[in-house]
Amino acid sequence: MELSEIREGINRVDDQLLPLFLKRMELSAQVAAYKKETGKPVYDGARERKILAGVSERAGGMAEYARLLYSEILQLSRSYQIQLLTEEKAFALPSTEENGFPHAARVACQGVEGAYSQAAADRAFRFADIVYQSSFDDVFEAVEQGRARFGVLPIENSAHGSVTKVYDLMRSHSFFIVRSVKLHVRHHLLAKKGTKLSDVRVILSHEQALGQCSAFLKSLSGVETRVCANTAMAAREVAASGDGTLAAISSESCAAQYGLDILQSHIQNTDNNYTRFIIIEKEPRLYPGANKLSLLFSLPDEPGSLSRVLARFAAGSLNLTKLESRPDEGSNFRYLFYADLEASVGEPGVRRLLKSLSDELPLFVFLGAYQEV
Repeated sequence: MELSEIREGINRVDDQLLPLFLKRMELSAQVAAYKKETGKPVYDGARERKILAGVSERAGGMAEYARLLYSEILQLSRSYQIQLLTEEKAFALPSTEENGFPHAARVACQGVEGAYSQAAADRAFRFADIVYQSSFDDVFEAVEQGRARFGVLPIENSAHGSVTKVYDLMRSHSFFIVRSVKLHVRHHLLAKKGTKLSDVRVILSHEQALGQCSAFLKSLSGVETRVCANTAMAAREVAASGDGTLAAISSESCAAQYGLDILQSHIQNTDNNYTRFIIIEKEPRLYPGANKLSLLFSLPDEPGSLSRVLARFAAGSLNLTKLESRPDEGSNFRYLFYADLEASVGEPGVRRLLKSLSDELPLFVFLGAYQEV
């Protein structure tokens, strides 16, 4: 047969499949109405397993493909039922701040003068009255206690992944993400004036910066690394030390700030080195232009629970840009999931999805809707 003839045959089969699919979804709507009256849950694991087992048995050599097809059909049916059951509900959101994002504010940052968090704050605000904190935990607490209206925290790096400490602290603090900043980060090796690269025996920096400069560090012989709480703190410690064998991985601005020489410039593994910072606030606020949202949730302890949630995002044509799992401290191998989505919370479909997830999942926290600059 010619290819055109084969495709005609496929078209005829598709013409039969579509009405059957639409009829199945119509019956799914009737199931949703019944479940609404009786209070039964949408997901019936026993029935779905029975359907998939029967399909696999009847499909013979195509069992694997048939199972995948019917798994997708079941997920679509489930998503449609949930949409119908929540069509009159919407996730409660704060009102939009009509005056827009503030130009000036008191902002908490981890580190000291010259920290990358300070640079992110300066990017986000025209004037930032910065209150420096010694740890990420202290930044959260400064916002919670009202010592600063906003906090700035690094969340992930394009080359070295997530800042896990910040993710771990998210669970124990009350806050909302109201903006994010993407900062191009260039690292330099700094030392006291007169120090040569061959003199250096110990390099100080934050663990993320050390990871982002791993190739350069491997090229050095007889040099050890030491983790500091912040790159700017590392530069300040080198400047205050009388030890000529110390150096720090930090920024160009820190070299000027603390009177250090740049022994080597641009030592990060790649020039495509960006760090995302989140701007947090105590009160839930929604500023104009918010086109991203972040969620924290846990899942039922049953097979396929993550797949079912991801299918809901896909059914709503939502772009999931990040999914991070972290152990839930104190639990028996239970995990928390952090998700970033490209979505506008003003869309009714998005709000219905948030409402249904908040009703169904064991834990669901709306971390915020925001714009990235």
